Amino acid sequence: MNDLEGVLVASVEQAVAAPYASGKLADAGARVLKIERPEGDFARNYDHHVRGGSAYFVWLNRGKESIALDLKSETDRAILGRILAKADIFIQNLAPGVIERIGFDPVRLREDNPRLITCSISGYGHEGPWRDQKAYDLLIQAESGLCAINGTPEAPARVGISVCDIAAGMSAHQAILQALYARERTGEGRRINISLFHALADWMNVPYLQHRYGNATPGRIGLRHPSIAPYGAYSCRDGKVLLISVQNEREWRKLCGEVLGDETLADKAGFSSNTERVANRPTVDALFEDFFGRHDREDNIALLQKAGIAYGRLSDLDDLSVHPQNRFIRVDTENGPVELLAPAAVVAGRTETFGSVPRLDEHGAALRDEFGKKSDVEAA
Repeated sequence: MNDLEGVLVASVEQAVAAPYASGKLADAGARVLKIERPEGDFARNYDHHVRGGSAYFVWLNRGKESIALDLKSETDRAILGRILAKADIFIQNLAPGVIERIGFDPVRLREDNPRLITCSISGYGHEGPWRDQKAYDLLIQAESGLCAINGTPEAPARVGISVCDIAAGMSAHQAILQALYARERTGEGRRINISLFHALADWMNVPYLQHRYGNATPGRIGLRHPSIAPYGAYSCRDGKVLLISVQNEREWRKLCGEVLGDETLADKAGFSSNTERVANRPTVDALFEDFFGRHDREDNIALLQKAGIAYGRLSDLDDLSVHPQNRFIRVDTENGPVELLAPAAVVAGRTETFGSVPRLDEHGAALRDEFGKKSDVEAA
């Protein structure tokens, strides 16, 4: 039996954040009804790189049932109402105020069904002066300060994935699972509000605290760590890039003695503590650029491995595709099977299975038949 078997989720969703949350519930065995507008979730057309489908859509929508509803239509709103009358969880990430205007205010829904767990995902939250402002991932990366600490000294940069959407989706998934657990004890659901801004702001706490209390505002330093040295990327003789990380003084001493071959360096002025090394970063980095630049990357790695120093290779997507630590899952799409990188969690003794990615309105006829007449709840 799947963990969430018997849990019904209705998700009026688009793009990334809400589909991420509902997708994780589907992976756990919940029945997830994906409510799409008649033209479909616009993420279906972000690109057509995956057997004609969108990379984002294929990633986030496996195991769901798709029904296209025109929520401007009284008939289709009635179908959604009947779905929600039986649902355990309602997720939505429409533009601010839309779900209330079309008659599905989470406050009222929970008054009618106290066991219902609602989760609304927005750009800036349900309170505050910017609560009605539309927002997308890149905009929140900039507004949250993430771009100010990401990039090079010459220019800020966007994180190359939709990190704010994913953070909000993860936060929503966590809060929904917590609410399900609480409902088992109390019998009561919850009304949850998640925003992209607050999800990413939580992740920004370390630079925020450094800036506010330590007068130590992190800068944009590319492939370097703002508060640890040496911790960054160095070019090797063969043109490949190697990253190293030193987390404590014990590791620093081993790096000096067993890799550089100079035990005395660990106690020299400008090198004897992490604080000194960060202040002396150009000299520290120059030392390692010179050393690693005299050897091929794999030879440098052999020295680091022997000394127990953490390292990493700067991988491109070709490297990722053949990475020896990869795990994969197979998911069916309307145009054939797709291999995806596997979710992070591995549960001992269990083999996970994953549903297919639905066509637009693939389950519409069956769901209209199931929910297109008055439910037992309404009849009572």
